[in-house]
Amino acid sequence: MKDTNKTDSELRQLVVDLCKVSSESKSQLWRRVADDLLKPTRNRRLVNIFKLDMFAQDGDVIVVPGKVLGTGDLHRKVTVAAFSFSDSAVAKIKEAKGTVLTIKELVTKNPSGKDVRVFG
Repeated sequence: MKDTNKTDSELRQLVVDLCKVSSESKSQLWRRVADDLLKPTRNRRLVNIFKLDMFAQDGDVIVVPGKVLGTGDLHRKVTVAAFSFSDSAVAKIKEAKGTVLTIKELVTKNPSGKDVRVFG
């Protein structure tokens, strides 16, 4: 893991945990998510709800190494894990009967990263 000057202690701990899970489970998914989270804030992924609606299928498990924003409507029941969410994005995902998780919660539920799509 490369040295990072990130000031957000929650982000730093998440990256360390993702790298640990990646090496234990031999899954490169979590390592990729950790690398994406290490990018500068201006280069981090921002995903709007309408993109989730366009590209996701019902029942998909999606991880966004960045922030989910509330522009658009969601008509699919999906599980979305992200580093952060806008309030309107959380409301729209729950309104569509979807599930909102933190990345840490998703890693705990699925350490192998099987059937998880990286979005953004």
